[in-house]
Amino acid sequence: MLTISNVLDRSLYEAARLPLLEAEPLPPWCYTSDDFYKAEVENIFLKTWNFGGRVEMLPETGSYMTFSFVGIPLLFVRDRDGKIKGFLNSCRHRGTPVALGCGKSQMFSCPYHAWTFATDGRLVSAPGMQDVPNFKLRDHALIPVRVDTWKGFFFFAFDEKAPPLSTHLGNIGEHLDSYGFDDMVMTRRVEWDLKSNWKAYVENAMEAYHTPTVHKDSIGLQVCNVVDSTGQWLGLHEEHDGTEAVLDDDASRAFPFIKGLNGLAAKGTYFALIYPSTMLGCTRDCAWWIELQPSGPARTKVISGSMFPKSTAALPDFEQRVQPYYRRWDKSLPEDNRVSELQQEGLTPYFKTSSRLSTLEPLVHTIGNWVLDRVVK
Repeated sequence: MLTISNVLDRSLYEAARLPLLEAEPLPPWCYTSDDFYKAEVENIFLKTWNFGGRVEMLPETGSYMTFSFVGIPLLFVRDRDGKIKGFLNSCRHRGTPVALGCGKSQMFSCPYHAWTFATDGRLVSAPGMQDVPNFKLRDHALIPVRVDTWKGFFFFAFDEKAPPLSTHLGNIGEHLDSYGFDDMVMTRRVEWDLKSNWKAYVENAMEAYHTPTVHKDSIGLQVCNVVDSTGQWLGLHEEHDGTEAVLDDDASRAFPFIKGLNGLAAKGTYFALIYPSTMLGCTRDCAWWIELQPSGPARTKVISGSMFPKSTAALPDFEQRVQPYYRRWDKSLPEDNRVSELQQEGLTPYFKTSSRLSTLEPLVHTIGNWVLDRVVK
């Protein structure tokens, strides 16, 4: 039995640092320890770009959405200048969220003391503060977070020193641009609240070792190869005929392929991880994403969105023809959800249960070392 007195001790990770064919996975406490998770929040999520959603989720001036990310309440809104702005969803008086859920509003009024903010974050009204010496509205705007967009997606960063989003994404466009994400439309978005560590879910998504077992009743065996990547992303490619987004029984009812696909995109399916916790599945006729919103070492919100070319979504029989795609995702994604929760149940910080990595798990090794590079100094 182990007693972990300092989960950030470098000596605990020597086996994970070895080359793939000699290495072990991250130790169990990396998925269960509050201290390790807090170090991830401080050294990963607060310092890099994180996924926000599709820009079409905020279609017009005043459209807003809120969610909590690693325990931080966030507000995103389409401002009068047409840009998406991001803020801490925390009133500058005593911290109450100024907006809940999603909707449309030209102003955000705190439900506690009615401080009111504009869509650009400015404090425009603070009743009861008129007699407070040296109090100025302009000094108490909502605290902003950085927002940038890529191909119809928006990302956010807490750290002003984080490199530009384009640097973070590296050469991902060389692989995925021909899918035309910015000419796609989101047709469905589904959420799950899992008792699972965020890394466990990411690692599962980026290896094909599990597919013959976990997905034996759905997608089955996948044979994937690692693609070349620069920047903060990783990719796998599976070469195959047809589309990866429907089950075999529905293959004859698939949508037309996306026009203009080139390179590996025209030969099968990409599975990409944009660090730290966003996955993209891109196949010949559509794409989908999986975003993770961690809220603790053993709790993660998983969100999946489906995207199709606008021309496909505009087909008169789209709602009927898209059902096989939804069936595929509604079968395979819960399989991943279930095994991630099962894995979490089997992890304990007191016994080192992990062994060696398979040759089919190269990106599990890469992801683990990416985390250690940032968390264990």
